[in-house]
Parts: sequence; structure tokens; C-alpha cells
Amino acid sequence: MAVLAIDQGTTGSRALVIGRDGGMLGSAYEEFPQYFPAPGQVEHDADEIWSSVRSVIDRALVVSGLDLSRVAAIGITNQRETTVVWDRATSRPLAPAIVWQDRRTASRCEQLRADGLADMIRARTGLVADPYFSGTKLEWLLERNPEWRSRAADGEICFGTIDSWLIFRLTGGRLHATDHTNASRTLLYSLDDRSWDPELCSLFGVPEPMLPEVRPSAGDFGCTDPDLMGAEIPIAGVAGDQQAALYGHGGWNRGDAKNTYGTGAFLLLHTGTERGVEQPGVLTTIACGPRGEPEFAREGSILVAGAAVQWLRDGLGLIASSADSEALAGSVSDTGGVVFVPAFAGLGTPYWVPEARGAIFGLTRGTERAHLVRAALEAMACGTVDVLEAMARSSSVPIGRFRADGGAAANDWLMQFQSDLLGLDVHRPEATELTAIGAAGLAGVGSGFWARPEEFLGALGEESVFSPGAGAADLRDRAMTEWGRAVRAVIGWSADGSR
Repeated sequence: MAVLAIDQGTTGSRALVIGRDGGMLGSAYEEFPQYFPAPGQVEHDADEIWSSVRSVIDRALVVSGLDLSRVAAIGITNQRETTVVWDRATSRPLAPAIVWQDRRTASRCEQLRADGLADMIRARTGLVADPYFSGTKLEWLLERNPEWRSRAADGEICFGTIDSWLIFRLTGGRLHATDHTNASRTLLYSLDDRSWDPELCSLFGVPEPMLPEVRPSAGDFGCTDPDLMGAEIPIAGVAGDQQAALYGHGGWNRGDAKNTYGTGAFLLLHTGTERGVEQPGVLTTIACGPRGEPEFAREGSILVAGAAVQWLRDGLGLIASSADSEALAGSVSDTGGVVFVPAFAGLGTPYWVPEARGAIFGLTRGTERAHLVRAALEAMACGTVDVLEAMARSSSVPIGRFRADGGAAANDWLMQFQSDLLGLDVHRPEATELTAIGAAGLAGVGSGFWARPEEFLGALGEESVFSPGAGAADLRDRAMTEWGRAVRAVIGWSADGSR
């Protein structure tokens, strides 16, 4: 028997099959298209996401040598905030999914701040008024399709983040649900009440019958439809990707922290059962306790991280694969004066400037592709320093160990540079895809497959530790000074354009 984990991310879907000893028995990954209908807009086709998930499930099971009937439970982790609206009766999406990176509601968020509503939103949700989150995306869709509101009020139309969409499809439309971690990213959820907030739903014009039921992250999320999937398997674990990654590290205790270097980069610090007092620039969100129960965390968000390297690959054709970035970055002694601020989707923590756009500074005739690639990697590390410093200001909870995961964490050059900038050891497990491992852990705990949450941690493998090298302090001063100059220039440029 085994647990199947579905990791539905921003650029692709992954499935892992994990045995009782924590060993990985099989895996599969598949990318799917990204759509950019206008500057600052990012969309997905929810049906294409569903098709990719079906594909990786089948392929991972083939690799494992198991069929679905030998799966004890399914766990789901997902790109958060991405907004899907679908017809309950037909299970068909009614519009393209609006991705978390999308900035089309930036003017609405500016209006919320101008109307003095930002503090109320922050007090109720722990979030800032930013287009990153689902609430204004859903409001935008409803305003452009006014007939949907009456249908939604009658329960005919469903809203959900990607986890809800997959649960609905996997169960054959029998369950419309989400977990607390995903609900806490919508601008519609009260952190204190642990439920949908009627006043926020009214503010954004969202009929409550279209919202999913909120359940604990480890527990009952229905069963797969046997006519659709070939077997009736319990879905027993659900969490947003960043909270799942924290759980996958074993980070279910106060003071546990991790940074996931994926499409974006997200640092979470588990703060336990006390919410604490919010500070500017840092979010408060729901994380998972050891049994998947909702607890609190501080979060810092870099909206574009690995996506910058993907852009160098796909947009400019400078590299053949993202893995090439490690050797190229190490082939030059510095960036040649180039600083890259990849604010393609605005600036997140600690600045929260949705109008910001990416920029590259310091180009000369001597600039080579290796300098641009290294600058993209340095941007991830410099942004992480910004987040960690803001996190330190916002919480009295000390960070015990700095854990790293995500696709870009496999880059040894980046991990060493990050350690040098932070002045801290960076701990990286052998398994870097911690989101899927966390989803598997929640499902295994929620279904009773594992009696204790520690039992699935065998999937982590051996740990690598990167320690600050000689001259790290001077390197940090140089890199962060130039990074700060560039970020201020990007913010100034976006402010000039808004006038």
C-alpha cells in the first residue's frame, strides 16, 4: 500500500507515490500551457490542469508498479490564490482560471486602500489589499458576468482555488470543499473565526453559496469517483503548496521555517496557536499543526523567482534548460554590474507594489548571457534576504533552522550564495519537492496510514548543509546595496507611470 500525492503547481502538475517507509515508489511530471492575454495578466485553462493531473496520476502509478486500488489515500497540494469558477451541474469552467500572478485587479486594490479598507481587511484576513489574492479576482469575474451572481446565490456556480477544483473533479462533483490553508488566501476568510467572513463576502459581492466548505487539512475530503478513476480512494489531505512544503519538512512546530524556491519564493515561519500582532509587509496565514489542525504562520512572498529563469529560457532563449543556470552563474566572478529585479507580477514582501514591473540595470556592451543568468539567481537570494529581515521585524519567534526546497533549491550555486547573503546555514533535504511530500504526509496522517506524522519523513533523504564562506559579509554588503538601489528605481519608475 502507498499514498498518492498530487502537486498541482503554476507551470506543471506532479504526482508522487510514497510507501509506508517514506520511500518514493514512483513519480511523474507534466507541464501545461500558460496564457498571457494582456500585460500583467496570467491565465490557465482549468480543464488542461485537470487533464495534466489525470496524466501524471496514471504515469506515476505505472512507474510504482501499483494500481489505484493499492493506494490508501490521496493528498492534494496546489498553487494558491488561482481562481476557478465552474458550473456545478456540468463541471465545466465558465472562464479561464485567473492565476495568482495576475495583476488585473491592481486598480481595485488601490481603491480599497484609498477607501480606508486595507486595515479592516488586514485585521480580518492577515493579508494585504493586493491582486495576488483570490477575492478581487473573483469579484472581477462576477462584475463582468452579472448573471452569474443570481446563479451562484442559488448554488449553481462554484468558486474554488485549484484544490477545490481537483476535489470536485476527483469526486465526480460530489464534494465542493477546501482546507483552512487555502481558504486563508482568498481575502474572504476570517483568521479569528476560522470561517468565511460575511462582511468581506459582501464587500466583494461574492454569494456565500458559491464558496467551498472549509475542512481541516488532514481528514475527510470525500473519495474518488470509481466510475471516473477506477477505484474509490479517500482524499485525506489538502494544503496550499507553501503550507504543504512547511509540513513536508516536519515544520509543524513553533519556530520552524522554510523557503520554497519555485515559480515564486515563499518563506514561512510557524508561529503556533497564537496569531500575534501583524507588522507591515509580512502576511499572517494558516499553517498546519502536526495533525493538520489549523495554526498560524508568518509568510513573506517573492512573486517571481524561478519564473525569471524560465523567462530567460523560454522568453529570451538564453539557456536550453533551467539546470544550465548553475554552471553559467559559476562561470563568471560576478554579474558584471548587472542587477535584475524580476517584478513581472509586481513586488511582494516587504514592498507590496502591484504596479511594479521587471527591470534589468547595468547593461553594457560587455554583458554576456552568464551575467544575466547569474543576476536572475542573485535576485532570488537578495529577495529572500529582504523577506527574512522583514520576518525578523514582524515576529518574536526566532528561526531555528533555515530549510530550503523547491525546484531551484537543487541549484548548489544558488544555495551557497544564499547562505553567504544570509550569514546562516541553509539546510536542504535530498528531496527538494517538499510540497508533494507534505501533501502525502497530511493524507497519510488523515487516513491513519501513518500513526504518527514523523513516519513519512523518511522521504526527505540525506540533508545537505551550505555554510557561509570566507568574505560572505563583504559579498552581502555589495549585493544588497546594489539590489536596494535597483528595487528603489523600479518602485520609482512604477510610481512615475501611475501619475
